[in-house]
Amino acid sequence: MDDPTSTRLRTPRAAGTAGVMFAVLVAAAIVLMRTAIPSGSPADAAVPPDRRWAVRLALEIVPFAGIFFLWFMGALREHAGAVEDRFFATVFLGSGFIFVATLFVSAAAAGTVLSEAGSPSGFGRPFAYTVLSTYAMRMAAVVVFSTSAIGRRLRVFPRPLALIGFATGLALLVLGSGVPWVEIVFPVWVLVVSLHILRAGLHRTS
Repeated sequence: MDDPTSTRLRTPRAAGTAGVMFAVLVAAAIVLMRTAIPSGSPADAAVPPDRRWAVRLALEIVPFAGIFFLWFMGALREHAGAVEDRFFATVFLGSGFIFVATLFVSAAAAGTVLSEAGSPSGFGRPFAYTVLSTYAMRMAAVVVFSTSAIGRRLRVFPRPLALIGFATGLALLVLGSGVPWVEIVFPVWVLVVSLHILRAGLHRTS
């Protein structure tokens, strides 16, 4: 039977590893989709044949990114333990689940462009961008705000990291649907938080 102390020490490592994997995968998916389907191109323009592979690869990546994000959320909650604030924990969980759901919906809608080569409507592309930039990024902003608040209240995040989180959340909330590529700041923030968690875990075990 595992020692509870050793389990608690492994939790930050799990959260950090899952966060790094999510950040790398979702950033790769965003770059692939943004380069293959530029947001400024006509909605009914077909994806160039030499870029269709990028859309397919991004669609294969997104489910794994969602899985790692759920793992990241679970490990963070376990790390917080009994001192977790119920209000912020509820907001964190709800926004995290909705973010993953909208990420999957956006990816599914983006996938329809592969079969829209001759379609004049081009429904999938604007729908995918709307779900990603308007809804998914707003939920990502709530995840960032709640995580930063929890981290600061539990004193597991230094003040600069919490401030970076609040600035990131504000950018996603205000600029999510108006500035291309702003969604990339979310995986970058997750990467920074994950590396901090991994570094803190190493110091705790040394």
